[in-house]
Amino acid sequence: MDLNLFRCYNQYRSPKGTQKVYEKQEEIYMDDILRVEHLEKYYGTKGNVTKAVDDISFFVDQGEYVGIMGASGSGKTTLLNCISTIDTVTSGKIYINGKDITHLNSKSLSKFRRDELGFIFQDFSLLDNLTIYDNIALALTINNVPTDVIKKKVEHVAKQLGIYEILQHYPYETSGGQKQRCACARAIINEPKLVLADEPTGALDSHSAQMLLETMGDMNEKLKTTFIMVTHDALSASYAKRVIFLKDGKIYCELQRGEKERRKFFNEILDSIALLGGERKYVS
Repeated sequence: MDLNLFRCYNQYRSPKGTQKVYEKQEEIYMDDILRVEHLEKYYGTKGNVTKAVDDISFFVDQGEYVGIMGASGSGKTTLLNCISTIDTVTSGKIYINGKDITHLNSKSLSKFRRDELGFIFQDFSLLDNLTIYDNIALALTINNVPTDVIKKKVEHVAKQLGIYEILQHYPYETSGGQKQRCACARAIINEPKLVLADEPTGALDSHSAQMLLETMGDMNEKLKTTFIMVTHDALSASYAKRVIFLKDGKIYCELQRGEKERRKFFNEILDSIALLGGERKYVS
């Protein structure tokens, strides 16, 4: 059995031990961008309560690219919604860049979300009545950044992502891949501490999806952008450096890519998904 999968299997077999590992790591990595401590999120009323997220703890270091996987109902979207401040937690702490975001008021949350977080949505969420340039610049414009600074920033990130030539086009005049790269540019224009991607390839064809994943990989490698990506797709997850698997609202296990080629990491993810679903056992 591969050592990575052996660890994954044994973390699932010993969840309490896994929790201790995360707690130990939290003590060591005090400079992490994201630190989640004993997070719980319940839905429903007394007598009919669903634990969507059940005592989850983990961390993400600056410059990491972390994938989160799990079946429908595993809690991955709820977890991302809590980290993104879209949803509130029932209990536990979420620290982003050292700040506990679980106790911020609505005004502070709006500012925090605007200044510290970037978002890449499945449906792009671009405004069709604005040019690609204006879509990317929107957050800077809202923050009253000087026009010359906006121009410099937008053109710089557009060149990096290969969309400089379409800055004056409208979203409906561009391809799906170009729209998604525009969404990437908009997500990082404010130089956020953390970029959150929710099923970013879900609405794309295979070619556009690959282009987006390669773009996100380049952003992580060259710009040191920190990503958390929720996905159900093993191929998408294989572009991450670390993948956390959820099951029934808990951390099931995680895989580290390390120095492995992406193809090998992809196969390990597939094997872990099989373990996760209980469809077949991993045989060495």
